[in-house]
Amino acid sequence: MAAITNIDLVRRVPMFSVLTEAQAWTLSQSIVKKRYKRGESIVEQGGRSNALFIILAGRARVVSVDARGREVILALLHPGDHVGEMSLIDGQPHSASVSAEVQTDVLMLGRVAFLQSLPENSSMSFSIMRGLVQRLRRADSKIESLALMDVYGRVARALLEMSDIDGRQRLIRAKVSRQDLAKMVGASREMVSRVMKDFEQRGLVAEQVDGCVLLRERLASLA
Repeated sequence: MAAITNIDLVRRVPMFSVLTEAQAWTLSQSIVKKRYKRGESIVEQGGRSNALFIILAGRARVVSVDARGREVILALLHPGDHVGEMSLIDGQPHSASVSAEVQTDVLMLGRVAFLQSLPENSSMSFSIMRGLVQRLRRADSKIESLALMDVYGRVARALLEMSDIDGRQRLIRAKVSRQDLAKMVGASREMVSRVMKDFEQRGLVAEQVDGCVLLRERLASLA
């Protein structure tokens, strides 16, 4: 089997799909592939890594911790997602930590190469900008849910955001613990467990034999 080259890795990243062959080759000379074990930190809140990190395979979580050690899960990252660009653009420390949920492969692009690539390619700059806007929209949605929804609504919205449509079904494929769900919605694990039990009894969610969680259409009315 032929070895995967850096240019092959670049071509796998949606954000880099807009690059010309010459631009992709130039970028491929600056990237580094790195593998993180489950639970290993990719970036640290308050620290500086001076690199853009793009998820190639696996899954990672974005977590913010306050001065009292309380955690909130801000987002789950999947292949194609990227982090670190905010610190590269404004020079400020990372506003949250990112750690691997499972074995996760990432591409690292250093600060100099990242900043050089933006003015040379307006499409890539637009892709970065669009990603930042999407992140801002998700933040707005989380603020809205925390301010205006009860725990039932917040749990329902979090479940829907984690799900994918498979045919005519909406499924959550990755296992999510009650503790993690509680950190996503700003509630206690005990409260989230009660809400999930109620959802199951009402037929709004159903755990499948393969471990996936099936979400019924009626769940959307709560979110």
